[in-house]
Amino acid sequence: MIELVIQSRRRSLGGFEVGRVLPFARRRIVGPYIFFDRMGPADFAPGLPESADVLPHPHIGLSTITYLFEGEIMHRDSVGSEQPIRPGEVNWMTAGSGITHSERFERARAEGGPMDGIQAWVALPDGREEVDPAFWHYGTDELPAFDEGGVGGRLIAGSLDGVRSPAAVDSPQFYVHWQLRPGARASLPAEYPERAVYVASGAVEVDGQRVEPGSMAVLSPGKSATIHALDDAVVMALGGEPVGERYIDWNFVSSSKERILQARADWAAGRMKLPDLDDREFIPLPPRLGAAPEPAS
Repeated sequence: MIELVIQSRRRSLGGFEVGRVLPFARRRIVGPYIFFDRMGPADFAPGLPESADVLPHPHIGLSTITYLFEGEIMHRDSVGSEQPIRPGEVNWMTAGSGITHSERFERARAEGGPMDGIQAWVALPDGREEVDPAFWHYGTDELPAFDEGGVGGRLIAGSLDGVRSPAAVDSPQFYVHWQLRPGARASLPAEYPERAVYVASGAVEVDGQRVEPGSMAVLSPGKSATIHALDDAVVMALGGEPVGERYIDWNFVSSSKERILQARADWAAGRMKLPDLDDREFIPLPPRLGAAPEPAS
């Protein structure tokens, strides 16, 4: 049964628009998933201006998960990583006590082409919020894949129905990409108390209720759900165990308002190291606290 349907809202990151789903006024977090942006779909012409890039910016208290349907993004961070991500791969960055990174559309700038994907943030649980920052990349051959009964896809993170992803999760959760052919049905078990289904494309019914593309259906606990594709569809399902109350301010997530104040002060004072291979410029600290300034993703 569906508790709530969240429609994505268009947001500008300066040179690139996204469809923001989480956080939402009536539902801030699903399991540990506190942020969910659809990047695209877009079609870039060669010569894309650099203003479309996401300049170096900081995070604390979370992990970012980048997953693409189309295109390529170059990731650089303050632990020394430089990693392009392509469709079906996962860039997993744990901020913990603090990390900075940039995301640049270098291939699209040179060649043009499509861009479409999801960036999600996972709030770290109590006792793990201040872990050392780290970065992992998982190729398409490393993620569990499935293709049966008209349902294909990959398990991006966590575990679901006895299958486990190698991604470095810090709390019980799941995150899956399903591709459904017309008439196919996927079953989402009730093994986690908080779950949601995002429809990236296609006509889909969740437990008999139609959910439009660009929308997320938050599910009631305790009962398995059925996703029925009325035509070709792409669906992302996610959720897990709750991590407790979390505050989000700009790109910072924490169980402590004081910790967020400290992170803001550290960024404003230049105490957070910039990415090793991208340290010429950065996003300045937004001027307001508590006014939900747009995250840089």
